[in-house]
Amino acid sequence: MAKPRTIHACQACGAQHSRWHGRCPDCGAWDSLVEENFAAPRASGAAAARSEGLARLAGAAAGDEKPRRLSEIDHDASPRIATGEPELDRVLGGGFVPGSVVLLGGDPGIGKSTLALQLAGRLAAGQRSVLYVSGEESAEQIKLRAERLPGLGPSLQVLTTTRVESLAAPIAELAPSVVVVDSIQTIATDAIESAAGSVAQVRESAALLSATAKRLGAVLLLIGHVTKDGQLAGPRVLEHLVDVVLTFEGDRAHAFRLLRAVKNRFGSTQEIGVFQMAAHGLEPVANPSELFLEERSTRAPGSCVVPLLEGTRPMLVELQALVAPAPYGTPRRTTLGLEDARVALLLAVLDRRSPVDLLSQDVYAKAAGGVRVAEPAADLAIALAIASSRLELALPPDTAAMGELGLGGELRRVSRVDVRVAEAARLGFRRVLVPAVCEREWRSRESGAGSRSKSECELIPIEEIAQAIDWLRDHGVRVRPARGPDVPSKSPS
Repeated sequence: MAKPRTIHACQACGAQHSRWHGRCPDCGAWDSLVEENFAAPRASGAAAARSEGLARLAGAAAGDEKPRRLSEIDHDASPRIATGEPELDRVLGGGFVPGSVVLLGGDPGIGKSTLALQLAGRLAAGQRSVLYVSGEESAEQIKLRAERLPGLGPSLQVLTTTRVESLAAPIAELAPSVVVVDSIQTIATDAIESAAGSVAQVRESAALLSATAKRLGAVLLLIGHVTKDGQLAGPRVLEHLVDVVLTFEGDRAHAFRLLRAVKNRFGSTQEIGVFQMAAHGLEPVANPSELFLEERSTRAPGSCVVPLLEGTRPMLVELQALVAPAPYGTPRRTTLGLEDARVALLLAVLDRRSPVDLLSQDVYAKAAGGVRVAEPAADLAIALAIASSRLELALPPDTAAMGELGLGGELRRVSRVDVRVAEAARLGFRRVLVPAVCEREWRSRESGAGSRSKSECELIPIEEIAQAIDWLRDHGVRVRPARGPDVPSKSPS
């Protein structure tokens, strides 16, 4: 038997090196090399073990495939598989594609296993053959978790194993249409003599399972762990092997969860699914705007509502800011749910292009409810929330704002203004601050239609950020800050 040796594998590209490097010589990624114990395979050879295992799992020889003309392929022969979860179907683009490989990642305890077990049980209840493979929990633990989830089919097949080769007989016998593996970091193959969860094991195990799923036309759902930086654990090659990469995110202190598609070969990556964690599992949220705004305070300064657009779905999100004097001379900028670089850019624009003084102030900004906001259309709302807190003026409760802010202080257009305004009007907002170019396009479109439609929302055109601050001074509600008796009040700048 060959003597084990130590190698350093790159988590980004999977390259192996004999010694550690701060930067991978192959792909250039920094601090991506991980030390692993590697032993050469037995005399049978890793390639032979892998090819035999793949043929045994797939139930077909490697040379059975024949080329076909593209015009002869009928995509309607393999219709999508509806999952029974409308929010998941929305993100996937209509359901699972037979033969596809889906990777679901998220923070620990966010609800990945609950979502996987829930959809597996509902597919089994719909007379589909589903195999749920768990390498982390025993069958009894899965049963305890399944008892609180309604609508699970009794025909759901559960297998607890950590070896890829152990899946050959169950897959050949059941011929499932959906296979769920929880999680890929706990599955290992005998062809690689390294610990489960290592770069080599994750890469080889995922490759074996992916090839099998595509040969048999089954849907393979892999659940993956994430690192402390929020990235999917394992080599970057894993994301290239799969067809769809889903991220399940949210704050465990809040009830709702967001499902996003980072990669989707069969649909859009702009859609988002919203779930709410309840005592009996995950529930879809049809109106996320109402959920995000139900605890909104309308009398406190530092708050502004922005109509966001996630794919085809409009959502209203409250953005909050708090501006306070810097006690140690160096101001702090802290964000939660917002991009640090974007908030720093907006603070610089506010300081130079508006009369709001933020040079010696601590600024704290967040998206309420734990949602993450990355759309440029939220620039104006973030700037108004910061200005509202600094000037101690609360925005009118029926006012929302949207627009991208340039470095010159100008407001730039946003897409799908009509959809955003309609969602704001549905929730009772009567005024929306928009870039002036969007307001002109809105008026010209209505005049070109022949009859002016009566919109429930008034669009207020804004050319630059200084104009928005002036509007806030004229229409904002003065709020007297709650201070201690020994703290002198400070007039706003």
